[in-house]
Amino acid sequence: MIKVGIIGGAGYTAGELIRLLLNHPEAEIVFINSSSNAGNKITDVHEGLYGETDLVFTDELPLDEIDVLFFCTAHGDTKKFLESHNVPEELRIIDLSMDYRIASPEHDFIYGLPELNRRATCKAKHVANPGCFATCIQLGLLPLAKHLMLSDVIMVNAITGSTGAGVKPGATSHFSWRNNNMSVYKAFEHQHVPEIKQSLKQLQNSFDADIDFIPYRGDFPRGIFTTIVVKTKVALEEIVRMYEEYYAKDSFTHIVEKNIDLKQVVNTNKCLIHLEKHGDKLLIISCIDNLLKGASGQAVHNMNLMFNLEETVGLRLKPSAF
Repeated sequence: MIKVGIIGGAGYTAGELIRLLLNHPEAEIVFINSSSNAGNKITDVHEGLYGETDLVFTDELPLDEIDVLFFCTAHGDTKKFLESHNVPEELRIIDLSMDYRIASPEHDFIYGLPELNRRATCKAKHVANPGCFATCIQLGLLPLAKHLMLSDVIMVNAITGSTGAGVKPGATSHFSWRNNNMSVYKAFEHQHVPEIKQSLKQLQNSFDADIDFIPYRGDFPRGIFTTIVVKTKVALEEIVRMYEEYYAKDSFTHIVEKNIDLKQVVNTNKCLIHLEKHGDKLLIISCIDNLLKGASGQAVHNMNLMFNLEETVGLRLKPSAF
């Protein structure tokens, strides 16, 4: 069994991670650290887990008793932790914050997008889990980058559910504001753009085009629905072939002939992609569950790869669908 520790156990992503690991046949949760909740039952915070666990939060850190440590922490906190604690040399780490997503000589974290860095992840000791928007957008673009087809501006619109804002209540996640409402935020300046550019450049070294990304807040709790427009004269049939070839060995990313919708992926670790051609414009539609494929599901996927398990173990999940 893979012995697991979790730091930052009270948020949405942690709740989903705990749920997945409790039902994972090869994993055992040793501790869930949360100083503010120490001594409280996990079900006091994650009420959807009633009847599934008797675990309690702890403020202790028995790092020598685990094989892998997940960080479900606020941005900046993973780096602070690793700089202030003695972490066992052999301990594997999966970080769900954005602290180590950008490659640097100062760290050895692998960018954990399996559809891009599967081999490196299998050998990695430290993995930086991608951002949710970044995951959905990159999966829509990677095959084009592989074929050196990204030379013009990339137009991206994506809408995310309220869980993307985190568990702490705020003005724009309050039900009375969010319900039956929509708004734009961080237009052209979203923090996930640098990691998207990094991945595209990894496949297409010449890539230097703008990514005009406009994120929206949606009036639903979970999921990301993305539309991407790029210019190309390549025929749709050839583009579909490129995508199917690129994702042929990937268990969770699927090219769908018919138009897609968000409910097909919510509560799963899937990404669905639909392609259309309109003149010289290619429309790419992609969607994921922001808490699973965009966070905790992908983290478990990375754990499976790091421990040489079949990648779908613990991740065969039913979509909400209706």
